[in-house]
Formats: sequence, structure tokens, C-alpha cells
Amino acid sequence: MKIINRELVEEDYKDLKAAMIEAYQGIGGEYWRKDKIDSLLGKFPEGQICVEVDGKVVAVALSIIIKYDKFGDEHTYAEVTGDYTFKTHDPKGDVLYGIEVFVHPEYRDMRLGRRLYDARKELCERLNLRSIVAGGRIPNYNTYAHELTPKEYIDKVKRRELYDPTLTFQLANDFHVRKVLNSYLPGDTESKDYATLLEWNNIYFQPGKKRTNPSDSIIRIGVVQWQMRLFKDVNAFFEQVEFFVDAVSSYKADFIQFPEFFNMPLLEQFNDMPEPQAVRKLADYTDVVRKKMQEFAISYNVNIVGGSMPLVEDDKLYNAAYLYRRDGTSEEFRKIHITPNEVRHYGMVGGDEVRVFDTDCGKIGIVICYDVEFPELSRLLARQGMEILFVPFLTDTQNGYMRVRNCAMARAIENECYVAISGCVGNLPRVENMDIHYAQSAVFTPSDFQFPTNTIKAEATANTEIMLIVDVDLLQLKELHEHGSVQIMKDRRTDLYDVVMRKKSKPKPKVVLATEGVAE
Repeated sequence: MKIINRELVEEDYKDLKAAMIEAYQGIGGEYWRKDKIDSLLGKFPEGQICVEVDGKVVAVALSIIIKYDKFGDEHTYAEVTGDYTFKTHDPKGDVLYGIEVFVHPEYRDMRLGRRLYDARKELCERLNLRSIVAGGRIPNYNTYAHELTPKEYIDKVKRRELYDPTLTFQLANDFHVRKVLNSYLPGDTESKDYATLLEWNNIYFQPGKKRTNPSDSIIRIGVVQWQMRLFKDVNAFFEQVEFFVDAVSSYKADFIQFPEFFNMPLLEQFNDMPEPQAVRKLADYTDVVRKKMQEFAISYNVNIVGGSMPLVEDDKLYNAAYLYRRDGTSEEFRKIHITPNEVRHYGMVGGDEVRVFDTDCGKIGIVICYDVEFPELSRLLARQGMEILFVPFLTDTQNGYMRVRNCAMARAIENECYVAISGCVGNLPRVENMDIHYAQSAVFTPSDFQFPTNTIKAEATANTEIMLIVDVDLLQLKELHEHGSVQIMKDRRTDLYDVVMRKKSKPKPKVVLATEGVAE
């Protein structure tokens, strides 16, 4: 599956019409005619946003810019749109006015509406507009109209005593209700012709400033320090994973990282087998977990990194971690350096591909635990443009953890990049070779004036299940590369020495899974 947020274009109308017809069924609305869509595209192409799934437009948000004082709080939909001519659109206005959002019913479990709202907020900030305003339907009001006024109904929805499919969603996306509108959209029988006047305030708005395109350089990372616990089945495991994905996505994070071998608690059911056979049985879950993780990445609109698992291919056992992009695509990294413990207990072998992954937040690298202790590997990734290195790890003792931590800090300094490490904590008394764990997850930075003096951007409490939410600025890396006190990547003596790949990485047509063991 491939999901793309982009501007709507005229060629999308066929898909648009089909989605509108399905979305408006049951509410009595007519689909938008092509001349209306063409008019919006001609006046304000940036404001017409869609979500494309596998080449098909399935969700759309339409908007215009207005001078809000011309209309005030007492207005109707016809007035604010100029009787649907959109002649009210004013590029010099101060408010982004939402005139429509809809999602094809077959795609409503993918949280595409939130993607559209987030895209609108980014547009509002980029254009330096004061706020987003819209009139919102309250489709469940007709059920309670005989006993509640519109204001009483809205208050109950705010307090979560009642659920309204439109208003509940809008409140969850940081909109507040300015007032109740009467006869806003005549014919809306479900809302009894009432509507909410909603507003989202742009806290970055600067009156009188020129509109600019602010940098998208701030990347938010959620790092999960995962508690090892026994699960009654794989669904219970997924519930715990989804808890973290949901929590991190609510902070509008760009990435969430899980540790190495995070699904090893499921190994308990195979404890009667020799360890090599048990881990290969666990690998049967890998494809199931991969598919579920990809669903989470799509529905929660967050890139998921790591969560390494055992993978069997051509009768060989690998430890693989995954990148699940929020656009529906995925990638695989197989651990290169296998620990003596993984070889002895599981019979694992190492992968042989070293490459960076492109994301909507720049180039990232993934290495698994022990890999970070080999500086050549991260240097090869840095030379390919890596800006953030993700290191899922699993260590049993504190000295094993310190090897990972200190080497990760060194990789951040010498490669002028950010490094995020996430590990497992807690005990698994009934799982062979997975009994104890030690971790203190963290995000490390290079060492110069714009970064923390100890190069620690954030770190978790040791040996406690916890989540870090950390912002890193990619622009600071660019400044470091060009104007740093030292310029490590530039000052290497490549006339004297170099790091070279002896094997060329082969591009894979699709992504797979893998895992790591009790050591680094």
C-alpha cells in the first residue's frame, strides 16, 4: 500500500466524484460539480489537499483564504463561499477557511481525516495565517434534539458524555467551538440546521510578517523503552504495541522506535523446544507482526522504526529490523554483526546490506545493537547522507548496555548525526536466554555549541518502562557540517585512509523482518 498527501489536481476529479458520492450517502448532500472544483484549483491550488491511496484519491480537504472581519462570527456557508463561487477567496486574508472535508467510507479506519487536518495546519503555519475556521456539522444532534439544546449537546460532547462523529473528531484535533450557528447549512436534517463555528489558532502567527516557507527541519522522535512481559497471545502483544504508537502519535511524532527482539516474550510457548528451533518457530510470527506494524504506521500517521525479530529465509536465521513508513511502504535491515550469544544459542547469521533509507523526514540509518560497536558501519551510512541513526538494542547486563551507549555517543560525534537508542527492560523468568534485561534509552547529539554539552539530548530512567519524546533539528546538522568548531566528516584524511564497502547492496523488491538476541 502506498499513501501520499498532496495537492489536488484537475485530473483527480473522477476519483473525487466517486469518493464524494460514497461519502455523502445518507446525508442528502450532492457531490461537487467539476466546474466548482476547477474554480477552487484556479483560485487557491495550495488549499485543496487530498490523500491518494495506491494511486486513487480517497480523501479531500477544500479551503479558501478570507478576511475574517468581513464576515464575523454570524455567517452562513453560502455567504462565506460567495454563493459557492468562491469569489470571497482573498490571498491577502488572515484566516484559512475550511469549506469541506470528506473521506471515502471504505478508508475511514485509516485515520486519513487526521492527515488532512494536519496538512491544513501546516499550510496555515506556512502561509502565516491567524487561524483555521470552519463550520462543523453535528450529525448526531437529531437523536438528542428533543431533550437538549445545541449548546447542551455540544457541552456533553466536549465532556465525552456523548459521541458525535464530526465534533468529537474536531475537538480531538485541537479545534475549539467559538459559537453555535443557526441555518448555517440549510437542509442538514441530521444537524437540525445547526452547526458549530470551529477555530484552530496558529500559535506561530506573526502579524505583519511576510509569508514564508518555514523549514521542516524539526523532527520529533518517540523512543520506547519496552517492558518485557509475558503475553497470553499475539493480540495482547499488539495491544501493548498499539498503546505506544497511539501515545506517540498523539504528540505528532514523526518516528517511533521499538527495541531489538521486542517480541521475544512470545517465545514462552516454545520453551519445550531446543532454543534454535524455538526461535525459528517464533519467526513464523514475523510476517504477521510486520503487517500489523505497517497498519499502525498508516493509521496513526507515524514512521515506525525497529522492533527487530527473527527471520528465516533460505533456511538461514537472521535478526531483522524494519522501517514502516506512514505512506504504506516499508524497508528491512538485517543485523550485520551477530553476537557470540546469538550464534551459540540460535545459530543466527549476519546480513550484508549497508544502506540509508529515505523518509519524509530525511535520510535515516538503522543498525541493530552490536552493529553500533563497529564504527565503519555507521561511517558508511554517514557518507550516504544519514542524518538520524536508529539503534534498537537488547542487553542483559549493565556492562553490555554501556558498550552500546558509549559507542552510540561516539557514532553521533564522529558522524555528525543524531543517534536514538531504544532497549528492553524487565525480566522474563520463563523464557530461555531472555531472563534479564538492562536499558537506559536515549537520544544523542554531536558535540558543539548548538548541542547539549554532554551530547545527551534526552535519556530515559534506567530499567523502567517509559517513553521519550524528543525534538531534533536537522538544520543544526547542516550548520555543524559547514561552520562547526571542528568538521569531522570534511577533515578526514581520505588521501591516507578510507572506509570502503566490498559488497554492493542489492535493492530488495519488498521488506522483510528479523531480530536480535540477548547480547548487543
